[in-house]
Amino acid sequence: MSLFKIGEYYPHPAHVERIQRYKDNKKLFLGQHYDVFQRVKSVLTRKQNDLIYISANLPGIICKKSADFLFGESPTFSAGKEDNAPEQEALERIVDSNELNITNYESSLGNAYRGDSFYKIRYGQEFGGMIPKEIDPFRVIIEAQNAEYVFPETALGDSNKIIAYHIAYPVLVQEKYGEDWILNVESHYPGYIQYHKYRMNPIVYNIDNEISEWKIYAEITEARKVVKTEIPFPLVVHVPNYSTDESWEGIDDLTEHRPILDEINHRLSQIAMILDKHADPALAVPTGTLGEDEHGNPTFRVGIDKVFEIMGKDDVFPSYITWDGQLQSAFTELEKLIDILLINAEIPAVALGKGDSGTSGASGLSIKWRMNSLLSKINRKRQYYDKGLKRVLLIAQLLEHSRMSKLDYEVTVPKILFKDGLPNDDTEMANIMAIRTGGKPTISRKSAIMWLNNFTEEQAEKELERIREEEETVDASIFNDEPTGSEE
Repeated sequence: MSLFKIGEYYPHPAHVERIQRYKDNKKLFLGQHYDVFQRVKSVLTRKQNDLIYISANLPGIICKKSADFLFGESPTFSAGKEDNAPEQEALERIVDSNELNITNYESSLGNAYRGDSFYKIRYGQEFGGMIPKEIDPFRVIIEAQNAEYVFPETALGDSNKIIAYHIAYPVLVQEKYGEDWILNVESHYPGYIQYHKYRMNPIVYNIDNEISEWKIYAEITEARKVVKTEIPFPLVVHVPNYSTDESWEGIDDLTEHRPILDEINHRLSQIAMILDKHADPALAVPTGTLGEDEHGNPTFRVGIDKVFEIMGKDDVFPSYITWDGQLQSAFTELEKLIDILLINAEIPAVALGKGDSGTSGASGLSIKWRMNSLLSKINRKRQYYDKGLKRVLLIAQLLEHSRMSKLDYEVTVPKILFKDGLPNDDTEMANIMAIRTGGKPTISRKSAIMWLNNFTEEQAEKELERIREEEETVDASIFNDEPTGSEE
């Protein structure tokens, strides 16, 4: 518990940079680029302060594409036994009751901009007793844990191995003497959880007048508690976006692209400023065209009236003052910047419908090859989720066995079959199956009707019956036809 004690700061100094990166990248993902790139007024010139800031939410596309291909289609979880085996039914029940498909998608979305995601497994009621247990029964709950509140503790000499997870979050409570900040800490170790509470004072505020740092000054000793889990693992599982062997921290998909994202936004803003400036140009007229005051001076204000006199009547025709420079170079640079960004982010044009990405006449295999860079990126992420979800579901089964009696299934490590996120080319698949089976049928007529028409089995049976009746009618009509000619 060295991370949290009297005299320490919250968040712990070793984690401040990581948490700030989470917050900044979340703003980029949500399209709030100005707060990240231009908010600090002290570093902006007067010209930059007057600039209308325009941003393109390319970070949102980068993150959403990864999540869509990783968990846009729900993976299949298998206990490695028959479909109706108790182990398979238990696994499906845990997955369905926790709506794990949505949790996984949201986790991968946040993982793309944070670099880290955490699952927390617990046994209890979803609403913590606020609803009667007849409606909200006790069960194993798998939920996403806010990564900003998780402070992993690593093994001595190995910063890549996490041995404990400390979940710490501040809460403002109303006391008899006024408001006070309480830090709730739950420390997850193999086999048990420790609970602590501390009192804190806010000491640092950020540019949005939000508290960004507290200092712990006292512990609420009566809140100490230890709960045994009887599980040989912490009930928190970390899934990095991807990582190295030097640290437990994951690497996100946005931080490395910040300079080029800033330049893209700056280029868009400059182009908009130029177009706006020349959308309402000043008018140049010959000398003597405008009215004069009693001193013989032209009565006009260039900044407001957008008109001024130049030369003589015989030397100039009334005309607007416009910039003759071409914006083509600016647009060319913008296009190149976006191309570089997508190359670095491993997102091919075909995934965005950009450029030469038409798929007319292209087979599913050719499209898949053109998506190779993105699929490789997804495969990299998938390895970490495969490992993490196996641990999550293993802990869920162990926790269920430790809290419930007379369960009829054995604990198994599930097998997870991920989808690639690409649409299937049915014609190509049919041709491949025909070749592999020597032209033999690979699907029944009933299954084909159910699949093509979205019929139930009963509707498909009726449709098959109609087809048989029509075939019998056609076969019988062959023998009832009159001969077209007579024999001589």
